[in-house]
Amino acid sequence: MKVIKRFKRGKSRDHVRINDEITAKEVRVISSSGEQIGILPTDEALRMAEEEGLDLVEVAAKSNPPVCKIIDYGKHAFQQKKKQQEAKKKQKIIHVKEIKFKLSTEKHDIDFKEKHLERFLKEGNKAKVRLVLYGREMTLVDRGIEMLNRIAEDLKEYAEIDQPPKLEGRHIIMILAPAGKGKKKQ
Repeated sequence: MKVIKRFKRGKSRDHVRINDEITAKEVRVISSSGEQIGILPTDEALRMAEEEGLDLVEVAAKSNPPVCKIIDYGKHAFQQKKKQQEAKKKQKIIHVKEIKFKLSTEKHDIDFKEKHLERFLKEGNKAKVRLVLYGREMTLVDRGIEMLNRIAEDLKEYAEIDQPPKLEGRHIIMILAPAGKGKKKQ
């Protein structure tokens, strides 16, 4: 006979204990106005919350004794959700776009790739400029760094150097960040 194991889902980490879910014998109570009442037995704290028509919400479970606040849980949960949404809106994702060059890249190709870099920077993205050195070109690291500095100079009105040209193995890497949030400097 085959045994089927069923796993119970545990409570999520962000679950807040309220009212009868609080298991501690004593709790540090904060009133609805924000005053600290002190350490009370959980039953007494629950009675106080009921008298005010509010909930006893565990705010800091890890402290000894746990800190509980007398508040309206529905309103508290709504405010927490709003805070998380606001924080998410304020985050700006910055992508790092990459363009590769060789020492043998011709002037027209460099200009063409600089136009792409310019577009990336105007969009507010960072740009990683990678110069790959093949075979005997490893002896020409100075020329490679000079080439990347020239590219940075050409794009100085759109970019500022976030990381100067640096040799990493067979690559010379430079990172450009948008100057003035992707707008032209004046």
